[in-house]
Amino acid sequence: MDNIPAIVIDPKGDISNLLLTFPELSAEEFLPWIDEGQADRKGLSKEEFAKAEADKWKKGLADWGQDGDRIQKMRDKVEMRIYTPGSNSGRPLNILKSFAAPAPEIVSQTDSLNERITSAVAGLLGLIGIDADPINSSEHILISKILDHSWKQQQNLDLAQLIQQILNPPFERLGVLELEDFFSKKDRQALAMTLNNLLASPSFSSWMQGESINIKKMLHTDSGKPCISIISIAHLSDDERMFFVTLILNEMITWMRSQAGTSSLRAILYMDEVFGYFPPSKNPPSKQPMLTLLKQARAYGLGCILATQNPVDLDYKGLSNAGTWFLGRLQTERDKMRVLEGLEGASTHAGSEFDRGQMEKTLAGLGSRIFLMNNVNERHPVLFETRWAMSYLRGPLTRKQLQKLTQRDTSQENTESQKKTSPPAASSPSQLPSSTVQQSPTLTASQIQAMIPSSIPQLIVQPSSPVDPTDRVVYEPGLLATGRLHYVRASYKIDQWIDRSLLTFIHVGDMPNDVWERSQQLSETFNIQSTATPELALSPPVPDLQVSKNYTQWKKSLVDFLYQKHELKLWKCEELKLYSHAEETLGEFKVRIEQVASEHRDSEVNKLRQKHEKRFASLEDKIKRAEEKVEIQTEQYEQSRTSLMTTLGTTLVGVLMGRRSTRNASSSVRSFSRSSKEKSDIRRAEDKLKELESEIKALNQEFEEDVNRLNSKLTVENLKYTEHQLAPRKSDISIINYAIHWLPFRVDPKGDLEQLF
Repeated sequence: MDNIPAIVIDPKGDISNLLLTFPELSAEEFLPWIDEGQADRKGLSKEEFAKAEADKWKKGLADWGQDGDRIQKMRDKVEMRIYTPGSNSGRPLNILKSFAAPAPEIVSQTDSLNERITSAVAGLLGLIGIDADPINSSEHILISKILDHSWKQQQNLDLAQLIQQILNPPFERLGVLELEDFFSKKDRQALAMTLNNLLASPSFSSWMQGESINIKKMLHTDSGKPCISIISIAHLSDDERMFFVTLILNEMITWMRSQAGTSSLRAILYMDEVFGYFPPSKNPPSKQPMLTLLKQARAYGLGCILATQNPVDLDYKGLSNAGTWFLGRLQTERDKMRVLEGLEGASTHAGSEFDRGQMEKTLAGLGSRIFLMNNVNERHPVLFETRWAMSYLRGPLTRKQLQKLTQRDTSQENTESQKKTSPPAASSPSQLPSSTVQQSPTLTASQIQAMIPSSIPQLIVQPSSPVDPTDRVVYEPGLLATGRLHYVRASYKIDQWIDRSLLTFIHVGDMPNDVWERSQQLSETFNIQSTATPELALSPPVPDLQVSKNYTQWKKSLVDFLYQKHELKLWKCEELKLYSHAEETLGEFKVRIEQVASEHRDSEVNKLRQKHEKRFASLEDKIKRAEEKVEIQTEQYEQSRTSLMTTLGTTLVGVLMGRRSTRNASSSVRSFSRSSKEKSDIRRAEDKLKELESEIKALNQEFEEDVNRLNSKLTVENLKYTEHQLAPRKSDISIINYAIHWLPFRVDPKGDLEQLF
C-alpha cells in the first residue's frame, strides 16, 4: 500500500491468502473459502461457520483500527497475482527463454557471469536427476561452456536450441582435450535425449505456456500500479522447485543489476519456508544467487526477506548480511543458540553492540503473536504484536481455488493484450481486396523485377510461423521506409535520435492524398529473405508502384509526415520538475518518479530523525535514570518498612513483657517518619517518570506528524503529470531505408487473405 512492489516465492502454497480480501466483511464473501472440515468439527453448518469467521475478522480488524474501507483501498492500490510455473492453475510461466543471454553488464563481469552459469546449469541438471559437480561433472562443464560461448556473443538460447548445441557444440575443444575425447558423441546424444524427453513430456508442456519471466512486468502493471506477484510452487516436485527457485533468483539478479543504485526501498523479494534453499553446509543451486542477493541487493534498493520455522538449518554466515531480524517463539534450545549466533554475527558485521544475555532472556519470554525486532542500526531491540491480517487466513489453497482466484483477471488481461497486438487497419488483410487474389494472376519474381524501378530495392519477408505445404501463399507489395528523427529540447533534457519504420500498402483505385496516412508503425524488424525463389507467387504491383517519380514524391512527403505526425510524447511531474525519457511510457515514468519521490522523502525523514535524535536520546537517558530512581526509592522504602515493622514488633513485645523503652519508641517514630518520606519520594519519582514518558510520547507524535506531512506531499497519488509534445527537428530528418517489401499472406478457400508476417 506504500507503492513498494513485491515478488513472493511460496513453497507451501498459503501466501495466496493475500488475495482473500473481502471489503464488505460479509458471510457471503467468506462462504466460498471456508474450510468445510473445520465447520464440521465445530458442529456448524457452512453458512454458520462463514458468519462466525466474518464476525471474527470484523472484530479483529476493528480492534486494530481497520475496516472494510482500508481493505478496499488496498485492492484499489495493489494488483495481486498468482503465478504457477508448470501448471495452469494460476498464471503459467514460460521458461523456454530461461537461457536467454543476461544483460551486458553481467556478461562483462566474469564472476557474475560464472555464478549465473553455474547455478543455471546445476538447476537444469537437477531437474533431470543429475547431481552435478561444477568441477568433476562432464555434463555440467559441457553445458556451462555452451552457455558461456553463446552468452558472450549475446546469443539467446532456449531449451530446444540448447539440446541442438549439446549434439553439435560450437567449439571443438574443452580445455586442452578434443571434444570427442572429453565428451564423446554417444554420451552427448544420451544427455540430449534425456533433455529432449523432458521437453517432449506432456507433463512438461505446461512449463512452455503463459508469459515469459519478466521481473519488470511482475513488479508493476503497464500503468505503473505496484504488484504483489506470488509464485506458488507447492505443486512441484523437489527437483522442479529447486530448478525454478534458482531460475527466478537469477532473473532477480539480472533485473537488479539493470537498476540505478539507491538508498531507498524500490522492491521486495520475499521467500517463505526458505528451509533447504540456503543450508549451512550443502551447496544447492539456489544458494549462490541467494547469497549474491543478500550481499548486493540493498545497494540497488531491493529488500530481501527470508522466513523459516527451521532456523537451525540456515547458513548464518550468509545471514550476517541481514540487518533486521524478526523473531518469534523458538521451540528448541538448539534453535535459540543458532539464532543468537546469527544475531551476534549480524551485529558484528554492522559494527554494533550485542547483549547476548539480555537477548536470550527476552526471547525466552515471547508469547503468541509477539515478536522481537532486532535492527543492528538501532540502539535497542523492539517488542511488538502483529496486527490482525486484512486478508482471510484460509491456509494452503487447492489448484481449483487458485484457478478461481486468477481466472477472471487473466481472461480480462488476455482480451486487452489481444486488442494491443492485433494489427492496425492499414496492414490488416481486409485492406487488401480479395479480388486481387481471385482475379489477378500471380507473377514470378523475375517478371516483377522489370516492373519496379531498378532504383527501388525489393525484399522478400519470410512468414513468421510455419506454413503448410498445401496452403496457397501469395506475396503482396508494401512500401516500407525508415526515417531517423532528432528530438532535442534543453528544457526537457532531451537530445536523442530515434528511428521510425513505417509500412504502407498502395492499392488500385484507393490512393489517398498522402500514402503515409494509413501507414503502420513497426516496432520489430522483418525476417528478410535475400532472394525470391522461383516458386514464390507475387501479386502484380499496381501502376502507381511502377512509376519512378512517385517514389521521389512519396519520399519527400514522408519527411513532412514524420515531422507533423511523429511528435514525441513526454510527461512532466510538476512537483518534482522532472520530464519522462524519450519513449518512456507514462506507467514507466510513474515508477521512476515514485522512486525519486521515495528517495527525496527518505532524505527529508533522515534530516528530521537527526533533528530529533538528540532530544530522543536525552529523554531516553532521563527516563532510564528516573526508572532507576523509582527502583532505588522503592527498595529503600521496602527496607525502611521492614525496619519499621521490626522496631514496632520489638516495642510491642517489650510492652507485653512489661518493659518500657523510650529509645525503642523514639526509634519507631523515626523509622515511620523515614518510611513516609521515602514513600513520598517514590511518588515524586513516579510522577517525574510519567512526565518524561509524556514528553517522549509528545516528541514521537511530533515526529510522526512531520513524517506524515512529508508522505502526503510526496505520495504518488498526489503528484500531477502533464503531457507535452515535442516535434522532431525537421532539418535533421533523414530517410535511411526505403524499399518494397513483399509480404506473405495465406489465401483461404473464400479468397480472403490471412497475414503471415
